[in-house]
Amino acid sequence: MSPDLLLPLCTFAVVSSITPGPNNTMILASGLNYGFRRSLPHLFGICGGFSFMVVAVGFGLQAVFEAVPMLQLILKYLGAIYLLWLAWKLAHAAPMSAEQAQLSKPLGFWGAAAFQWINPKAWVMILSAMSTYLPPHAHLADVFLLALVFLLIGFVCVGAWALFGVVLRSFLQDPRSVRIFNVSMALLLLASLYPILRS
Repeated sequence: MSPDLLLPLCTFAVVSSITPGPNNTMILASGLNYGFRRSLPHLFGICGGFSFMVVAVGFGLQAVFEAVPMLQLILKYLGAIYLLWLAWKLAHAAPMSAEQAQLSKPLGFWGAAAFQWINPKAWVMILSAMSTYLPPHAHLADVFLLALVFLLIGFVCVGAWALFGVVLRSFLQDPRSVRIFNVSMALLLLASLYPILRS
């Protein structure tokens, strides 16, 4: 990959990673409910799972989607159904006390990593980056560089959403505020589906 492509790729990675989407909405809620340290496995799962997908697509999974376009469509709608379920759960979630938050478990590494495979935004990001920033006849080193860029930039950008959730904890003290926040996050999840399903 030429240096001329690296800077635009980094810009694309920042913009696509920092903008609202399913991962950022979920990690924000995790930061609010569980704190930053307990949200770290979730954060590592998002970044690690996404980077692994980049490598998998670079190794030829994209050719499978080109050969069987229906597979990509199935994954897109499975992801949409899962996000609808998450939004419903989030909207109806009762505010947790400190004791309840301690007893309940945030999403872990493997759950967050597995979610990337049905996350519509993740597929759009990867396929866009592959088609735009990988040179023709790209080498495996280019694919690994692409994955590394998303890993490092994603950790900072998605981690910022987790920290924002932690900051919100000091403002959202009463159950009504937490309920409003949960409903707002559920609506954001639903809104993140619109541009993805429209494409």
